[in-house]
Amino acid sequence: MPGSCNVPWAWLCSARHPYEPPSRRGTMSVVAAPVILKLTPELAGILLSPEEFDAVEACDEFYNYELVHGVLVVAPPPDPGERRPNDRLGYLLQSYQNHHPQGAALDLTLPEHRILDLDSRRRADRVIWTGFGGIPNTRRDQPTIVIEFVSASKRDFQRDYVTKRDEYLQAGVLEYWIIDRFRPRMTVVRGGTEPVTEIIINEQDTYTTPLLPGFVLPLAQLLAVADAVKAAEHA
Repeated sequence: MPGSCNVPWAWLCSARHPYEPPSRRGTMSVVAAPVILKLTPELAGILLSPEEFDAVEACDEFYNYELVHGVLVVAPPPDPGERRPNDRLGYLLQSYQNHHPQGAALDLTLPEHRILDLDSRRRADRVIWTGFGGIPNTRRDQPTIVIEFVSASKRDFQRDYVTKRDEYLQAGVLEYWIIDRFRPRMTVVRGGTEPVTEIIINEQDTYTTPLLPGFVLPLAQLLAVADAVKAAEHA
């Protein structure tokens, strides 16, 4: 009979398993073929280890995948009301890095980055590395700042404001920015020291942080581009 599959859901396994015939001299040693999984929305809720999740080589790219305490979570991609202000934030950060006298404080910023925790793999809307003195190892070095643009649903609200807040701080993130176009405001959670502090930035305010000296974030600018996208969709 075929060699046994080490994937608990056999219909997911695309590997070819070796045939191991009986041996008169004992069990034959064989090298198992690698297990290759393709993530699809139908797999939401299955259990995966972080190692299994990290080894995935293919997925349905029309969805986002996260591992939350060993459970695969599947979600639609961010809508334009989230992506457009994220693009603008990336532009502001890049401009700061390239043109401000203290712009070298920003080592790297990336959208759609995975945050690694002990049993979870979270996808953040944008991340920033500071204080490394150069390009960080994005597979190993945890970002200094993580940014999420709040989604519309109540479940996503709970995730962004509570669940991810705790997970990111536990992972060692120093600042967590929650940009909420629905309220509208930004909440900054500062960790790294006790007690954890929260700062509310109202729509017409600007935000500065010692992690990015000289950088000024005009919140109204981000919210305005999100509103413009929404208005165009309803025109």
